[in-house]
Amino acid sequence: KGLPEGAELEQADGTAWMAFYCGTMMSMALELARHDRSYSDMASKFLDHFIRIVDAMNGGESGGLWDEDDGFYYDQLQIDGETHPMRVKSLVGLLPLIAVEILDEDLLADLPGFRNRLEWFLNNRHDLVQHITFCQTTKRHHRMLISIPTQERLERVLEILLDESEFLSDFGIRSLSKKHETEPFRVTVRGKEHTVAYVPGESDSWMFGGNSNWRGPIWFPTSYLLIEALQRYHEFYGDDIQVECPTGSGVKMNLREVADELNRRMSNIFSSPEQGGSRPCLRGSGMTSDESLWQDQILFYEYFNGDTGEGLGASHQTGWTALIATCIEHLHGRITEGVE
Repeated sequence: KGLPEGAELEQADGTAWMAFYCGTMMSMALELARHDRSYSDMASKFLDHFIRIVDAMNGGESGGLWDEDDGFYYDQLQIDGETHPMRVKSLVGLLPLIAVEILDEDLLADLPGFRNRLEWFLNNRHDLVQHITFCQTTKRHHRMLISIPTQERLERVLEILLDESEFLSDFGIRSLSKKHETEPFRVTVRGKEHTVAYVPGESDSWMFGGNSNWRGPIWFPTSYLLIEALQRYHEFYGDDIQVECPTGSGVKMNLREVADELNRRMSNIFSSPEQGGSRPCLRGSGMTSDESLWQDQILFYEYFNGDTGEGLGASHQTGWTALIATCIEHLHGRITEGVE
């Protein structure tokens, strides 16, 4: 919708969602195969689909949707025989991180059909597996990791994600890099210029249906999927991956510690400041004139201002925004090691 006639948009986020779907379905089928071996064939099918989708993201003569110079995944607009990378740093380029699954070798040993399919890809289709972190076995855990980004690409995307001048806010993960506030993305297609700029709160245009969506605010469902993905990467890589958090701070963290830091920042949205005043989520709601009346009357807003944490959109989003309870549980150690 909204594309010029004859144009096609190759979407990094849409493609990543399909890889995430296939990986999740594969893991579910493998779990069911513990009790019913017929699910092994279904797991093999989703493995096949996952690998081919990842190849579309990373492979091909054009390099797929990965931009080596920027270290980020972008949408690409195909029009009039030309390719236009949509160099907007948004959740579009972060969502490829969520397509990650860990395979246990002990389970594969009991599923020869699935294991044979896996080995066939490794031995015969190097063109499909060369771009992904696939079938790397750690000495400690004897597991295999399949994901869209390689370790090197994961670390490059995290450098941008954890930059406070880009995605990392005091309140979580912005859906658009703050750098686009002073450096809007502009592209001219058939003589018409299109612009995307950072807007931390409500949108200033009717694009995306009237709300901000990927324009800047913090969203709990996508943020939490990224936190879960970081926990999975840490389960596999352990302390072999250490990144600066925030970027440029000199403070090194493993990926579980990064996930905890994101949980902490998202919890800031609902916390009362130590020096007094209103909770960030209630700013602008009209409920802050007497904070004592509303201490236990927290609203679960749809999304949150990327700079102030103010609640925006629907105020009854107790489905995805209620994930804050799980974030707090992680912070206080009420959820044990491993991804729940």
